[in-house]
Amino acid sequence: MRRIAPFAALALTAAAATIVVAQDSGVPGAPDKSRVAAGTYVADPLHTMVVWEVDHFGFSKYTGIFGDVTGTLVIDPANPAAARVEVTIPVAKVTTASAGLTSHLLRAGKDGGKPDFFGAAPADARFVSTSVVVDPEGDEATVTGNLTLNGVTRPVTLDVDFHGAGTNPFNKKATIGFEAEGTIRRSDFGIAYGIPVVSDEVELEIHAAFEKQ
Repeated sequence: MRRIAPFAALALTAAAATIVVAQDSGVPGAPDKSRVAAGTYVADPLHTMVVWEVDHFGFSKYTGIFGDVTGTLVIDPANPAAARVEVTIPVAKVTTASAGLTSHLLRAGKDGGKPDFFGAAPADARFVSTSVVVDPEGDEATVTGNLTLNGVTRPVTLDVDFHGAGTNPFNKKATIGFEAEGTIRRSDFGIAYGIPVVSDEVELEIHAAFEKQ
């Protein structure tokens, strides 16, 4: 019995893995470029977000999220380098794990002075692509564009991965998703409070879903 038990456990593990694979095969989206249809897509604000991360005092990383992102993507799988993306990010809806920190990000400057971070009524941020360079496999790209944040516009480069495409089973719309990473310096956008104990460098992680119109 002792000799049989390891084999039984292995068999159960294999069976469980088979079930997981079978379940995964039912996911509507897949990283299959042939599923991408040419056209104009609109960002799904419920499933598109910009995650940012800074180093805090050298003790830990701190993360926040910009959600409710809107915008458009124009793409043709026959010419992916001609793709264009424009998105708007509502800075005023920033979310963190701490209500105190979130309010600090959005509070007005003291005695009419400049806010520490975004201020009480920050303008939306906006990213407009200017260049798309696609890798030979066609599933990764370097996207360069202009980011306007805090009233300042600077060029930003993002490393983008194709995540998946397919038909949303609820609204029946063709959907395409991407993941992207990039780094900016907040001081370039006039947000210098706390540097260097709170890092100037801000790491960005973007998860985006677009629905065909």
